[in-house]
Amino acid sequence: MALVLTALLQNGAKCVGKTVMDELAFGITGENKHYGTPINPKVQSNIPGGSSSGSAVAVAAEFVDFALGTDTIGCIRLPASFCGILGFRPSHQAVSTIGLIPNSQSLDTIGWFARDPSVLRRVGHVLLKVKAVEPKRERRLVFADDLFQLSKVTKQKTVYVVSKAIEKLSGYQPPQHINFSQYVASNVPSLKAFGQNSSNLQYGISALKALSSVMVSLQSYEFKTNHEEWVKNVKPRLGPEISHRVLAAINTKYENVKVLYKVGTEMRAALQSLLKDDGILVIPTIVDPPPKLNSMKDYSTEFHDRACAVLSIASMSGGCQACVPLGNDAGCPVSVSFVSCHGADKFLLDAVLDMYASLQDQVSIAFKSALLPDVNGNMDASQW
Repeated sequence: MALVLTALLQNGAKCVGKTVMDELAFGITGENKHYGTPINPKVQSNIPGGSSSGSAVAVAAEFVDFALGTDTIGCIRLPASFCGILGFRPSHQAVSTIGLIPNSQSLDTIGWFARDPSVLRRVGHVLLKVKAVEPKRERRLVFADDLFQLSKVTKQKTVYVVSKAIEKLSGYQPPQHINFSQYVASNVPSLKAFGQNSSNLQYGISALKALSSVMVSLQSYEFKTNHEEWVKNVKPRLGPEISHRVLAAINTKYENVKVLYKVGTEMRAALQSLLKDDGILVIPTIVDPPPKLNSMKDYSTEFHDRACAVLSIASMSGGCQACVPLGNDAGCPVSVSFVSCHGADKFLLDAVLDMYASLQDQVSIAFKSALLPDVNGNMDASQW
């Protein structure tokens, strides 16, 4: 039994079952050809997101109060966003992975879902073994404006909501704004070796495209190291998308592996330099709405690339990230994510609990209004 399960059971949790997920935790759609795809209770015709799809659906459908999952390249955060619930990816190695079969040990984390921020925090305190009472310190929100520009949800339903929510709370410094992609390009020099043509992405996020490329390569390299012998001996029957990714990982010859790890080291230092001990980076959890079921073959590469561009930030820095739902847009759940430095998990969980009620109040106000001024006072908030 995984150590995290033992810890939760010893602290009063009750295990009621296991859930379906992407095969080998190697996908982000949540679809499973063997056991069926868990139905997204918020939008049943669309994918739930993965790989931890069953856990997200169990929480969103109110079958359980919370559920565990793994997050390597986004497998807690993406389904949390698509299912309209809270999700938390802890700092790398902050929660024990003893008993977990590794996918990519440099990226693997055990995260959790909840509907109630107090439950999210309570689970975190158990798994993170939080004991000491820390003095409350001011919080400084840093909005990644370029990433919200990439998102298909207008910023009046994300940036505006968060900005208005913290106005009504004490202990928050005036928010800051940043072009995060440019910051990464300037502070993670080893990414220059992975410069790519960003024709499938909007101009200005080539650094994050490169970062996501490093993340995927690192996952694939470590997956091959861990499981190549098993895959070749067992020859598992996998779904088409997972089979393609697994075979690509197994058959690729990896060069300059050391630079993959160097990018991670630089990315962690860059995020620490930006956020220090009081900062929280605000980003869209995912920049696209959940695709329709059984449609991924039509635009799988574009969806995967755009998703990984924002999901790579926490994965490659080893930082913690909380996904918070913000209502709906065009019938699909909307969310925003808060990212903090490696080791700032308690700080981030406390901040989410502190902000949550005010955020939901602002969501109710925003979604009742046909048009709201943006954070700069302009009425057309959808234009950048």
